[in-house]
Amino acid sequence: MKQKELFLQADAALRSVIDRITPDQLGLPAPAEWAVTPNPTVRDVLAAHARDEAWVPDVLLGRTIEDAGGTYDGDLLGDDPIAAYDRLNDLATGAVNENLNPDKVVHLSYGDFTIREYLEHVSIYRAFQAWSIARLLGWDYALPAPLLDLLEEIVGPQIDGFREMGVFPPEVAVPDDADRETRLLGRVGYWVPEG
Repeated sequence: MKQKELFLQADAALRSVIDRITPDQLGLPAPAEWAVTPNPTVRDVLAAHARDEAWVPDVLLGRTIEDAGGTYDGDLLGDDPIAAYDRLNDLATGAVNENLNPDKVVHLSYGDFTIREYLEHVSIYRAFQAWSIARLLGWDYALPAPLLDLLEEIVGPQIDGFREMGVFPPEVAVPDDADRETRLLGRVGYWVPEG
């Protein structure tokens, strides 16, 4: 199932970015649309990703929000946010590496989807946040080539449909000589020129 590899590549990309965040960067402001918290910081964005990672094993088992109760309420990051995130990331990676039935229906807050579709959805979130967080923090970062290949193959043909669902903002025009990463980022509405 290519969606499994897409998830693992996107999750690894996000982790590679998160693992570079320093304690002093956690308090930096983040775009309001990245978190439900008013005036979010990078730590708030990390908290949202930690919660998303924490949910992966339960979602794959078919658990619902009701089943989990308040398991993932509150602060999942504690005194060492990066290490806490990494632990949750390890659990999510382990769950996705199991022998999954891609057609099994799982329950998300916005509806029921197959595992194949769920992995696509959460991979989009991870991949483009990896790029966006690195960009926010001023780092030189490119999506890994194998991830870019899978995004183009799996997500590329569905961009307009995802945009209709509200997943992607409007397309952004990119330079005529843009590389393929920039072209993809433009298609999904994330690319912004430097400077």
